[in-house]
Amino acid sequence: MSALQAELAELGSRHLYPNYRQAPIAIVRGEGALLWDAAGNRYLDMLGGIAVSALGHAHPKLVAAIADQAARVIQVSNYYYNEPSVRLAAKLCGLTRLDRAFFCNSGTEAVEASLKLVRRHFHVQGQFERLKVVAFTNSFHGRTLGALAATGQDKYKDGFGPLPGALHVPFGDIEAVRRALGPEVAAVIVEPIQGEGGVLPAPEGFLRALRELTTATGTLLIADEIQTGVGRTGTFLACEREGVLPDVLALAKGLAGGVPIGAMLCTKALEGALPPGSHGSTFGGNALASRAALTVLETLETEGLLARVRELGSLLTRGLTALLARHPQKLETVRGTGLLQAAVLREGIEPRGVLAALQKRGLLVSVAGARALRFSPALVVSPSELDEALGILDATLTELSAP
Repeated sequence: MSALQAELAELGSRHLYPNYRQAPIAIVRGEGALLWDAAGNRYLDMLGGIAVSALGHAHPKLVAAIADQAARVIQVSNYYYNEPSVRLAAKLCGLTRLDRAFFCNSGTEAVEASLKLVRRHFHVQGQFERLKVVAFTNSFHGRTLGALAATGQDKYKDGFGPLPGALHVPFGDIEAVRRALGPEVAAVIVEPIQGEGGVLPAPEGFLRALRELTTATGTLLIADEIQTGVGRTGTFLACEREGVLPDVLALAKGLAGGVPIGAMLCTKALEGALPPGSHGSTFGGNALASRAALTVLETLETEGLLARVRELGSLLTRGLTALLARHPQKLETVRGTGLLQAAVLREGIEPRGVLAALQKRGLLVSVAGARALRFSPALVVSPSELDEALGILDATLTELSAP
C-alpha cells in the first residue's frame, strides 16, 4: 500500500461516519470503465458507481459540459428558470411520454416526491383515506423515512421505529396486489428489476398486469426506475419493454453520469397535486446537474448507446451463463437484463470474501441481495473489458472452495 493510500484510508476510517464498509483503497482517477487507486493499481469497474457512471469516468463530452457550465452559472435557485433545467425537463418528458418533471438530488428524494405527490393528489380530491402505497417484498426505494417505509427489506429499517404507510406483497404476485388494493391505497410502487434486492426481474407480463389493475381501480402506478432507467436495460426505461406507461416515474443514478440528480416525472392529471410551497428542493434542477444530465441524454443518442447496451447485455448474459455451466457448485443462477446482471453465489459461500478476491485481481463489482454479484458497468464499457472481467471471475471461482 502506498503512503498516500494508507494516509487516506486512515483519515477516512478516523473521520468519516462509519455507516459504510469501505475497502481500504482510495480511488483517485478513472477513464471509461477503468479506475486507478492511490497506489497506482488498475481496476475494471463493473460496479459503475452502483449503476451511476452511465458514460464511464472522465467522458470528454461530460467533462467539457460540466466545465463550461461551471464557468457560466452553477446554481440560481428555483425562484427563477435556468436554461439547462428547462431543456432537461422538456427532453425527459419527450423521452418518457410524461408531462411534468420535478428535479431533486437523488433517487431517494425522487421516491419521496412521488409518495407525497400521490397522497396529496387524493387529498385534493377529498379522498382523505387514500394514504397507503402497495410495495413489494425485497424492494428498495431509499433511506428517507417515507422511502424506507416503502422498502420491502427489514434489514434497512432496524432501529428506526414504526414506518407506517406501506403494504408489502410478494413481488410478481398480481393476485396479492389485487387483494391489497383497498380504499385506503393511493398507489402501487414497483421496480421493473429489483436491483438492491438481488437483480430480480419482474416476471414477464407482471408490469402490464399492474398497469391494467391500477387503471381499473383508479390507483396510481409509480415506476421506480432509479437503477434501471436511462438506458441500463437497453431501452430508455425498463418498463418500455412491456409497453407500460406509469403515472409517476422516479429517475436518478445514471441520469447525470455521476453528478447528483434525481427526477420525478408525472402525467398532466397530477400537475395540480403539489402547488407552490408544498414541496421543493434547494439544489434540485441546478444548472450544473441539469447540463450534465442533458449531456448524458444527448450522448445516449449520438453514440447509439441503447443498441450498444443490448449487444453488450447479450455478451454479458452468454459469458455469465457459461460460467454457471463451468461452476455449478459455486454459482446458483444468473439473471438480469442489459448491463444490469448478476451471478448468484451458492448458499454457504461468503460474498464479501469473493469481493475481496475479485478486487485483489483488479475487478470491482458489488453484492446485491444476499449472494448476487452485481454487474452494472458503464454503458460505454468495451467487449474486451467485459471479457476480461468474466475471465477474472472465472479464475476466482476456480480457486474458490465449493460450499
